Amino acid sequence: MLSVENSLKAIETVKNALQLFTPGPVIVHRTPEGIHVDVPILYMDFAVDRVHFDPSTMQPSPKGNPVHSQVQVAEDEIRERMQEILREAWVIEACEYRKPERCWVVPVAWKSFIIMHVRVSADGEKIVPDYPLTDEIRRHIIRY
Repeated sequence: MLSVENSLKAIETVKNALQLFTPGPVIVHRTPEGIHVDVPILYMDFAVDRVHFDPSTMQPSPKGNPVHSQVQVAEDEIRERMQEILREAWVIEACEYRKPERCWVVPVAWKSFIIMHVRVSADGEKIVPDYPLTDEIRRHIIRY
């Protein structure tokens, strides 16, 4: 059931989980426009969202604005930088409800940029993983 109480619980759930978020393996897309870098954010070994990352500035790009660059990518440096960024990230005190997914979406910001959206169950109690992104990491990134 949708309620203000459940939305507030969802925000609090993300605040409590944020300290446990870690950068996952860097995903590098090579395109005609240049290199595009995404950094999956993991919570308990599942991806929750991806952060667009600009390797030329070593900063995240705002959600919805993937950057293409001609800069060489140093994946270890990007992951290290994302760890710093996650320590500086904060949860915005508002959320939206996505009916098709039956979940709250809580934005997380760094400086003035929204860098990710974290999905939370309708009751506000559980982080909802991004299963397609988790599968992408397991298929293409993790080497056994």
